[in-house]
Amino acid sequence: MVDTLMQVGVVMGVSMSALEAAHTSSARFDRFVSRRFGVVVLQPTTLCPWACDYCYLPSKDQRLEMLPSTAAAVAASIEAQGGPDVVEVVWHGGEPLTAGVERFRALLEPFEPLRARGRVRYTVQTGGGLITQPWCDLFARYGFTVGVSIDGPEWANAARHDRSGRPAHARIMRGIRTLLDCGVRFTAIAVVTGDTITRPDEIADFFETLGADSVGFNLEEYEGANTNRPPIDAAAARTFWRALLKRRLDGSPLRVRELYRLLGFVRQSRGPSSARSGPALYEPIPTVAWNGDTVILSPELAGVRSKEYGDFVIGNVLRETLPAMLARADKARYVDEFTQALTACAESCEFYAFCLGAQAGNRYFEHGDFSAPETQYCTNTRQELVRALGELIEEAP
Repeated sequence: MVDTLMQVGVVMGVSMSALEAAHTSSARFDRFVSRRFGVVVLQPTTLCPWACDYCYLPSKDQRLEMLPSTAAAVAASIEAQGGPDVVEVVWHGGEPLTAGVERFRALLEPFEPLRARGRVRYTVQTGGGLITQPWCDLFARYGFTVGVSIDGPEWANAARHDRSGRPAHARIMRGIRTLLDCGVRFTAIAVVTGDTITRPDEIADFFETLGADSVGFNLEEYEGANTNRPPIDAAAARTFWRALLKRRLDGSPLRVRELYRLLGFVRQSRGPSSARSGPALYEPIPTVAWNGDTVILSPELAGVRSKEYGDFVIGNVLRETLPAMLARADKARYVDEFTQALTACAESCEFYAFCLGAQAGNRYFEHGDFSAPETQYCTNTRQELVRALGELIEEAP
């Protein structure tokens, strides 16, 4: 087949090297990245009322809002993809709740025929401070999974504040109490900074009593507009994960996202060989901005411009379906660089089966391109987590 392509290319005046490169980029993409999406991230608005110290959003000061026609185009893309798989529709930043209940409801309506057939489910990630009874009614009516961003007890939330510098903690807790009073279940995501990572037990104590179904810990990274804060040391990351693993082994009821990912991977690896599968394909995570512009691989790339890569946009959902974009996504420079990096990871990194190459955005924001073999995320959230578990196993009697 490759030889036939080469012959056709020569007849049409296309160089042999160009055809070889195209074939290679496509093959690499299909080796590592799925052409189907199980998650799509939508930006209902760019505006965010908060001014968190580590925020990566480049347009959080502007109110640019998604129209229902754009949401309808995304719904049409899910229809175009077909198949029985459920697609998770994630509403994410700015602060989605600044769109207002009625505008948000209008964005949901195009997806409702799909939801009625069990083809989509909704998730929203919110800073929590704008949650009210009407929002809880909407979450319940449309079957939302709600994620609340909160970093722990009040002292751990010093980086979360509004534009006037006023702490956000009390408002976040009021929103959480509203969720609990309305019977709306939620998960939590906490950013762990260099100032809080040395106090894992105090943070875990807080989340054990918060009422969340689970918590995910995002160790602070270089992302988007957040590139100037001091990095977290790998040794501190290992100590943090070790403390959480030890608590779990001692009977803590706290469900930590990262621990369950690791323990699930270990269980799968220890199962019968007939039940094991190769490494999963990387989820493309198409992320649709307020105006329909779409990036893949990392939601943090939305709205970012680069001298080398432009705006990372591979298409606009108002003019082209997501499946059509994914069919040619390997041609984008940043996507091809990322799959080249994944090739190196798969061939040389002992953590690859668990890590799967980590996040594309981290590579760019830390190194300025997508070819770097390792990032802080790789080290602190994947490798040090594995090493912490290894230490506890070695020390067991």
